[in-house]
Amino acid sequence: MNRRFFRRALLSGLTALGIAVSFVRPAPNGILVAATTAGPPRATLRVGMWTLWHDRELELTPADAKKPTLIRSCPTCDGTALRTTATIHAEGNVISITTAGKTAHRNGIWLSGLVALTAHGDTEVLSNPVIIKARAGVLVIVVSLPVEDYVDLVVASESALDDSPESFKALAIVVRTFALHEAHGHADYDLCDSTHCQLLHWSGQGGTQGAKAREATLATAGETLWFHGQRALAYFGEECGGRTASPDEIWPRAKPALYLPSLRDEFCTRHGAREWASEIKRADLIAVLAAHGLVKPGWQNLTVARRGVSGRAVAVRIDNTEISAEDFRLAVGESLGWDKIPSTLFELSRQGDRFVFHGRGWGHGVGLCQKGSAEMAAEGHTQREILAQYFPGAEAADEATGRAWQNFGGDGFVLESLDVRDAEFLPALNRARAEAFLRSGLNAAHPFTVRAFPSTPAFRNATLEPGWVAAFDYGSWIGTQPLHTLASRQLLVGTLRHEFIHALVERETGWKAQLWLREGLVEVWSEDVASMAHASRPTLTLAATYAALTHAGNETESEAAHRAAAWYVSQLLAHYGRAQVLDWLRSGVPDDIVASLGQR
Repeated sequence: MNRRFFRRALLSGLTALGIAVSFVRPAPNGILVAATTAGPPRATLRVGMWTLWHDRELELTPADAKKPTLIRSCPTCDGTALRTTATIHAEGNVISITTAGKTAHRNGIWLSGLVALTAHGDTEVLSNPVIIKARAGVLVIVVSLPVEDYVDLVVASESALDDSPESFKALAIVVRTFALHEAHGHADYDLCDSTHCQLLHWSGQGGTQGAKAREATLATAGETLWFHGQRALAYFGEECGGRTASPDEIWPRAKPALYLPSLRDEFCTRHGAREWASEIKRADLIAVLAAHGLVKPGWQNLTVARRGVSGRAVAVRIDNTEISAEDFRLAVGESLGWDKIPSTLFELSRQGDRFVFHGRGWGHGVGLCQKGSAEMAAEGHTQREILAQYFPGAEAADEATGRAWQNFGGDGFVLESLDVRDAEFLPALNRARAEAFLRSGLNAAHPFTVRAFPSTPAFRNATLEPGWVAAFDYGSWIGTQPLHTLASRQLLVGTLRHEFIHALVERETGWKAQLWLREGLVEVWSEDVASMAHASRPTLTLAATYAALTHAGNETESEAAHRAAAWYVSQLLAHYGRAQVLDWLRSGVPDDIVASLGQR
């Protein structure tokens, strides 16, 4: 599952610097504040895949003919290449794997390389490491995802298309916090891909929504919620109905937290409250509650036993038995559909053999209200203000250190850093921004954001780029390796100039523009010489250049591809002029021009 957009980042010899490539929530055991000391951040998460399907069989198919998928029977065993489709079947706590007419039994298998998984009529292609085991005749599929890739996928899955960038960013911080700051009750993996944890669509979201999610993930990379110097817990729901809930209203074992109070939310109901109503037969409720082990059959009466400060039902009484209202709601939702009782903010009455429910809200109501957050963002509030509304007293800070990111204003950009000493590099960044404008002739109406990461691992974990990449840009966001490292080798201005040019070019790019054209323009304008028109013709064809730009295996291949792209673009500039090439940047180079360029 390679979901990253391909962006050129300056290959500035970092190896020489010594830089190695190196809306339902579970009932928590209690709302507890984490330890004050900040430990090392996690780089990956183990995510359970297709956890609601309880698949007993699936197929594995190699998805890259050039790079074989490897199967191992233990994490450190030698791998065997998967060359044809294999069928995996759960047999108790053991799996059988059948390929080419031969069957073997294993306690589990470990997969690496691009592979397609097919089950229950669905197929997903993954590039991340996968472990497949069996538990009681059901397959357990675990995918190791980089934390930021996980956040990206969840934000895309849990957000709405019309949400604004600031609400996307607030959600990204909450999603990351939820994933990292508590255990989620799974034995084989850290989180599942269902709403029991956080909804995750493995194919992601394309188009505008996917782009917004990626931008929000990068803009908040590594940030989680902290309260008075300690890691905090975070939750979110679709709609609170005008008032959020405190954790103990929803989860009986939860302890109150100062940053998770029940609060009036005028933003959620700014354009009116969303109300819902449903009728459920007593016979259906009897079956549901018995099936979930909550109440034995034969009961007659159902009433609200207790309410919380938000007005939500905390407990319901069924004859003489009292159970959690949230457990009641979840049981009904799992068996009869989530639209039957979307929240515990309800009134109920009995009409003959039916119970009538009428309420507001959708989801548990604890923490961030997505509807209210979207409204706040639409009204011009920042992600910081959104988080302050729903988690009063808590603030976003770096997961590794607990320090807040500092902002420093530059000419046409904002520098973000955890180290106030990075402000000394503003003159160099101002120079890089000015040179990018002069060389490209392009400008930007809105400022860029430059986030300087404190270390190479932090940069890699956030951007998912290899260690030999000095910087990375996406839209108006630029992430860099530590500024002091680049500056010590006189690489800072060149690196940032390149990224500013790249960001400016991308703002002018139309969807038909070829990748080699975009990357080649950046290379030409980033060079210290004005043109490469008289350089030697590259050995890479345009097709090979495109392939290497998208799938470079190392720094050498990537560098060769970018130099080739620069040569081809220099030919266009020399023969057709800058104005025409910029027009093609918006519309794409015509096929006949591409063909002639390949012969030139």
